[in-house]
Amino acid sequence: MSDTTYDAEATGLLIVDPYNDFISEGGKLYGYCEETIKRLDTVENMKRVMASCRKSGIRIFIAPHHRWREGDFLRWKHQPPAMAGASRAKVFADGTWGGEFHPDFAPQPGDAVAQQHWLSSGFHNTDLDLLLKQSGIEKVIIIGLRANTCIDSTMRYAAELGYHVTLVTDAIAAFNSEEVAVTINVNAPAYASAILTTEEVISDLERGTR
Repeated sequence: MSDTTYDAEATGLLIVDPYNDFISEGGKLYGYCEETIKRLDTVENMKRVMASCRKSGIRIFIAPHHRWREGDFLRWKHQPPAMAGASRAKVFADGTWGGEFHPDFAPQPGDAVAQQHWLSSGFHNTDLDLLLKQSGIEKVIIIGLRANTCIDSTMRYAAELGYHVTLVTDAIAAFNSEEVAVTINVNAPAYASAILTTEEVISDLERGTR
């Protein structure tokens, strides 16, 4: 059985891409995610996990996707399909409401916001690993979007870097239920040391960090 004791000094909550375009009604990608967000109650569960972590003294880290800006990709030789689609739709556009964090996940004093990731992994070409290590973090609890892209990639990369990973199964969402199911049932067991629901992770946190 995986160790789900969360030492507040060595644990970080990692919130991936909590943008309005993803999780707020009217966001450019919300319509694609709406079914899974509502079925899993994703946003409320993200809020509950975050509140429990704050109460336990666990530090919050935000891993944001790149915010679209005019001319970003003009000289790129190769642009993966997911990146090209986001670019065409101007998703998470800098200076727009869609490119702002959902108000419930706006950084508070003491929170850390990593550099923006260009494609999927919150770690690749960012300072997230540095921020975590300089804070003494050994375990990460991961929530946010999108399950089969940024969540999956960030989870894998965290494991590669030696972190103990907890994936919260109902505090994530995607474009459809199949994407969520594959992430949880097929991919996560190889990389996440703990795969828990919101209720389970909060229960572990409320038992006390030690």
